[in-house]
Amino acid sequence: FQSYALYPHMSVRQNMAFGLKMRGTDAAVIDAKIADAANLLGLQNLLGRKPAALSGGQRQRVALGRAIVREPAAFLLDEPLSNLDAQLRAEMRLELVKLHRRLGRTIVHVTHDQVEAMTMGDRICIMRDGRLIQAGRPLEVYADPVNTFVARFLATPPMNLIPATLQAAPGEGLSVLTDSGAVLAVPARHRNAYGERAGRRVILGVRAEDFHESPDKPDWQKIAVRVVAVEALGAENVLIGQIAGHATGRDDAHPAGGDKPFEIAARLSRYFTAPVGSMVELYIDPLPMHLFDPETELVIARPSLMGATR
Repeated sequence: FQSYALYPHMSVRQNMAFGLKMRGTDAAVIDAKIADAANLLGLQNLLGRKPAALSGGQRQRVALGRAIVREPAAFLLDEPLSNLDAQLRAEMRLELVKLHRRLGRTIVHVTHDQVEAMTMGDRICIMRDGRLIQAGRPLEVYADPVNTFVARFLATPPMNLIPATLQAAPGEGLSVLTDSGAVLAVPARHRNAYGERAGRRVILGVRAEDFHESPDKPDWQKIAVRVVAVEALGAENVLIGQIAGHATGRDDAHPAGGDKPFEIAARLSRYFTAPVGSMVELYIDPLPMHLFDPETELVIARPSLMGATR
């Protein structure tokens, strides 16, 4: 349970034994199961304590131990990490992964935290309003989201969804014209998939990590961004900026129906710095881009990049 649901008047040992005792399990069997679970979870020295004398992480392990001793076919964990502080949450993520490997049992882990979903799951199921939207291996769902909801959920910062129009370019090319005037050429790999959509409105999806400070690859495309804020996270900096026109540098255009310039988030190196209000040039890796239908918010299918080489 999210709140662990431990009996406050019982010791750790009594909490773990309660379910088995109510089933009429032999006392010797109960003791053996508690010993095994306590050893697995590092609770040997806590068996005599009451829940009030335990930390959040210890209470969580007791709640898990109470389930483990019953030897279920599967475990259902309902947001078990949500009540923990950030450091303990990270530690318990790893502990739960290790526990899963040792137990060899199915665990259904419910969470609103995309980091938990990506780092802990062998398979993830994205749900919205009680409906299953997409299921698959974490990196597969991350690389090929079925709609804008999934695309934004599985990332921090969320995927940038930019109002735009898909247009035919000279020759057999295609390009995406954002509402602010920036132009992004569609990679040749995606032209067949997107070709029939030329001349129609789309939503351009670009992840924060696909913006770069320098053109390391020849197909990365330059874009002008006005700096709104820079969030220093230590290992990286996240730039919040407004997209300007690629050709003209204009930054006064608004997305359709919007009342302010469109803002994007870019995950950049720890060394990036720029004053608020300044213009910077970033480079987009266009290959992982997605296009979505603005009416249905469904992805416009294109070849998957999972396992592909450039």
